[in-house]
Amino acid sequence: MSNPDHPGGRHPVPPGRPDHTSGPGPERPTRSGQPAQPDHAPHHAPAPAPAPAAEARPAPTVRSHRALKALLGAWALAACSAEEAAAVEHHLGGCGACAEEAVMLREAVGLLHPAESLDLDPALRARVLETSLARRPPRIPVPGWATPYDAETARLDALLQDIGAPEWHAPVRLRWYAYDRAISRRTTVAAVLGHLLSVDGLVAVALGLDDPLGAGVAPGLDPVQRTEAYWRTSHLPPTIAIRTPWRDQSHRLVRTAAFAAGGGAGDEVSAVPVPYGDFTLPLCDALVERAFECWIHASDIAAAVDYPYGPPVPRHLRRIIDLTARRLPDALAGHHRAGAPRTPIPPFAPQGHAVDDPGRVLRLEIEGAGGGEWLISLDGHAAGSDACQHAREVAHVALDGFEFCRLAAGHVTPEEATAGSTGNRDAVTAFLVATASLSRM
Repeated sequence: MSNPDHPGGRHPVPPGRPDHTSGPGPERPTRSGQPAQPDHAPHHAPAPAPAPAAEARPAPTVRSHRALKALLGAWALAACSAEEAAAVEHHLGGCGACAEEAVMLREAVGLLHPAESLDLDPALRARVLETSLARRPPRIPVPGWATPYDAETARLDALLQDIGAPEWHAPVRLRWYAYDRAISRRTTVAAVLGHLLSVDGLVAVALGLDDPLGAGVAPGLDPVQRTEAYWRTSHLPPTIAIRTPWRDQSHRLVRTAAFAAGGGAGDEVSAVPVPYGDFTLPLCDALVERAFECWIHASDIAAAVDYPYGPPVPRHLRRIIDLTARRLPDALAGHHRAGAPRTPIPPFAPQGHAVDDPGRVLRLEIEGAGGGEWLISLDGHAAGSDACQHAREVAHVALDGFEFCRLAAGHVTPEEATAGSTGNRDAVTAFLVATASLSRM
């Protein structure tokens, strides 16, 4: 064997050890103690193999500039041998032109072969549960309208399991849209979980469970007021200790809803009203709304701690989009059930609007996962009603499902939303503003 690190291909001689490659070597003793006679041909003892070096890499072989330049493409694709890669990298340290070309080639390869995440697929839990439940159906199944909340709280809990105690104090910026402007508030990871705990308490109270704010809380508080009350009454800033009560409450909500719906009163349970202050949702929609907010705030936490986080599985995303679309007619009418508008909606009036006009609708087309089409009444008619079905279509808006949810969460403004549209421009603007106005802290 030859070693290119040493001239002449010789192996290095360890200190204090004779060099057997330079001659016949010392005489070998015999059993009688007399030196043995030399052989007719000189005998070379095999040289001891050097100890393998950790992470050993062949030294670069001297090659011409032209030959090394020709290897850049293979090097960028990681298709070189170890010797060729060492030669190329050695050359890049002294050749600016090749180094610049190597950077561009590596960037091009990155676009062709995007790096694959080592994190688990967000849909893995749903697939495992689906397969398990298909083989052994549960005695008390979770209602379909509660599964998005069950899945999103489990995903957030897995994220929280992976972060360390100091990261619970990492700064998080909450964003929403109200009164024709974007609003943000700086808080911490633990405080965001306290916000989710306090607002989930609206569903807990509707199901007859304990209010996480305590028995002395004033009734009728909306989500923002409940959050402010929770933060105000906390003696110390929220810490990692908030995870246990939030997780326990989320489990109780799903378990209580499942047992109540499994007792033969599924329709009655799903219709239990959950008041949000200026509007009310039935329990089946309230849990989907809580799943939406859990996902959005989990994304806020993930961004704060540099954690990869994707959207919900398509069928859960579809429920979130459908609920948001069904809430839009009220927002477009410029008022909620309590009567006062939260966000001014730009007025619009197409030419030729007659008294006996059946009404106007905007066709919302959602692309990608969870997509579909919805007719959004511009005159306050409920989604799916006869008046909405026979109304006149005045505009058409196309949005990616994820972008639509970000707009409804107030994470992008109506001006920033990437939407394709045709038809009445005032109607399109009013739709985008109304969608963003659904957001809150």
